[in-house]
Amino acid sequence: MQYLGVMRGSGVLACGEEQMGRADYDIDGFLTRPGEVTGSGEIRMSPTALNNAFGRQGLQLTTDDGRVLEVRFSGKRNDPASDAAHADITGQLPGASEWRR
Repeated sequence: MQYLGVMRGSGVLACGEEQMGRADYDIDGFLTRPGEVTGSGEIRMSPTALNNAFGRQGLQLTTDDGRVLEVRFSGKRNDPASDAAHADITGQLPGASEWRR
């Protein structure tokens, strides 16, 4: 596994047709095998929206620059007042050469 860099920004988190709300993200990119990039990082949004989204399947984050990322929250939601949660990210991540270190 090779660390590629970081991707930061904002977008809208949705589950199917239901918009969960605006979210900020901070994603570390990794090359897991040739041509396969995955992400791991933090999603930040209002605690109420995050509580509503946590544990759902089929979450998609549409970034402000038009990428559609698949989001799967990992771990447990220990603090319902927190505005951040760890997530595993796949989907339209940048290619290996497009990440910022």
